[in-house]
Amino acid sequence: MVDVIEARYLRDHRVWLRFEDGVQGEVDLSAELSGPVFEPLRDPKYFARLAVSPDLGTIFWPNGADFAPEFLYEKLHVTV
Repeated sequence: MVDVIEARYLRDHRVWLRFEDGVQGEVDLSAELSGPVFEPLRDPKYFARLAVSPDLGTIFWPNGADFAPEFLYEKLHVTV
């Protein structure tokens, strides 16, 4: 498993991520925001409140929403 070690909000539902193996790039999560826990993230201002959890190795939001680091890593490879 490769953990997220750095993340920055870019715009809309896009984030820049850097993984512990040095892979980095932009990920668009707009199509992934379905379901009750992701509903608040549809608001870009709330989405921008993302943070990196060293314990989880991924990004998360104040409401507890997160994405598996493996999912984000794969998504990055698809969009790069």
